[in-house]
Amino acid sequence: MIEFVIRKLGTSEKAPFHLLLLADPSKKHVEAYLKRSQSYVADMNNTIVGIYVLLPTRPETVEIINVAVAEKQQGNGIGKSLVKHAIKTAKLKGYKKIEIGTGNSSISQLALYQKCGFRITGVDKDYFTRHYTNAIIENGIHCRDMIRLALDLV
Repeated sequence: MIEFVIRKLGTSEKAPFHLLLLADPSKKHVEAYLKRSQSYVADMNNTIVGIYVLLPTRPETVEIINVAVAEKQQGNGIGKSLVKHAIKTAKLKGYKKIEIGTGNSSISQLALYQKCGFRITGVDKDYFTRHYTNAIIENGIHCRDMIRLALDLV
């Protein structure tokens, strides 16, 4: 079992774009939502190996807008720990619902979120073809649609 700590990203720390861009290939989109959100990182021996970003979207609702783990550390439980930490953080902050979205081609992420208790609430058809200029191919599948999931926190 690897050891790491999850902590809030310090205000003087730069966001780890090399990780954020693994989950969202648009630097423009990432920069826009980072200004309105809070980031938490998985820190292993003073090296950031994972991140999640919480964005308030509606009253009593928050969204995990980005969650990523360094490629070398994937499969070690860091992603699941980040998602569980996000759920706990949202509860502590008084949110009633937490949401997350992922691409139709993001098979392992879709499984992870459901294992963490999220339920599919809908599909935003053609989300990725409307909002991203370059095609996203993942697991040999063209990523077109955003699968929306939510978890009630009460």
